[in-house]
Amino acid sequence: VKNKAPAEVQITAEQLLREAKERELELLPPPPQQKITDVEELNDYKLRKRKTFEDNIRKNRTVISNWIKYAQWEESLKEIQRARSIYERALDVDYRNVTLWLKYAEMEMKNRQVNHARNIWDRAITTLPRVNQFWYKYTYMEEMLGNVAGSRQVFERWMEWQPEEQAWHSYINFELRYKEVDRARSIYERYILFRALAVLVLVHPDVKNWIKYARFEEKHSYFAHARKVYERAVEFFGEEHMDEHLYVAFAKFEENQKEFERVRVIYKYALDRIPKQDAQNLFKNYTFFEKKFGDRRGIEDIIVSKRRFQYEEEVKANPHNYDSWFDYLRLVESDTDAATVREVYERAIANVPPIQEKRHWKRYIYLWINYALYEELEAKASKRTRQVYQACLELLPHKKFTFAKMWLLYAQFEIRQKNLPLARRAL
Repeated sequence: VKNKAPAEVQITAEQLLREAKERELELLPPPPQQKITDVEELNDYKLRKRKTFEDNIRKNRTVISNWIKYAQWEESLKEIQRARSIYERALDVDYRNVTLWLKYAEMEMKNRQVNHARNIWDRAITTLPRVNQFWYKYTYMEEMLGNVAGSRQVFERWMEWQPEEQAWHSYINFELRYKEVDRARSIYERYILFRALAVLVLVHPDVKNWIKYARFEEKHSYFAHARKVYERAVEFFGEEHMDEHLYVAFAKFEENQKEFERVRVIYKYALDRIPKQDAQNLFKNYTFFEKKFGDRRGIEDIIVSKRRFQYEEEVKANPHNYDSWFDYLRLVESDTDAATVREVYERAIANVPPIQEKRHWKRYIYLWINYALYEELEAKASKRTRQVYQACLELLPHKKFTFAKMWLLYAQFEIRQKNLPLARRAL
């Protein structure tokens, strides 16, 4: 080379590859097509292919895809008996392989071998009863064949294994497709509470399933049955495991039946027992109901309930916030029964100041004074009033400080009760 200087146009490896691809320099010719002209050549071809498949299987028997390819090739030649033999050999190697069972059964169904397909599905659900796909395909096959009784029988066998929720819904929908409402109701009963050998087994007793059961009854215009289901659910969960969703659904059902008084009872019952932080949706629905159907008194009850909830949150955050207790007590005194008022007073006076200094007790002592005045003037319970005064006086640390106002009020109360000896003793 005379001129050893770099070329003006540089050629890169990428450029060489791109040119080769554009010109298709490495394009391989297609394999020659084999034409089979007689039976002898066909048999030779089959023999070679079978030998290839068998060699692949012999190399690694656990690769199930090799077995499936082999069986599908035999099926393509309409050699169903040979394909069955291959599937059976594969099942001996790995009977837990779900795909293998599915391909085997699909082959039989594709070739309209119904009894063979049933036999395979039976073996599959017996061997692997927790594989839901087998049960779904088996029931679907029977239903497509018009064998409703057979499909129902398969569903019954499936339900004995207490499967997941979707399986129960599939069975219910199956019965509803044939207008078998009573059978569907029976399945719902077993779906929630399953009786096996006189022992009650809880299968899926979740709140949402009770609600689905009740809505099923409502949808088919069995309103008394739907109400009974809701009542059973309330009884089943009791007061320990109350869920706002159940009561909202129950109240909406009664609202649809125009039973407005029952709706109020349900909402109030639930709001009184469910913790306030878990009843936000319940309270929201109650408010909406009262605005829609209630009178002025009902709306006022809602407002009071909302304020009670706010006060509950405040005293829960700081039990020694006596101003919040006073506001809370004024609210309950104006709107609730004596038992509730006493319960709130007892909760309030239970928060004794942690430091025995008089300045910390000045607000607290008025809780006792208000409690005693309520019992005397509002509840007209002189015996309970005396108990309140005496309990307060016993609680005060008299060696450090006392409250003369408390002694005077007690003495004046005893004078009004014409009990002068106790009044003298107090003074």
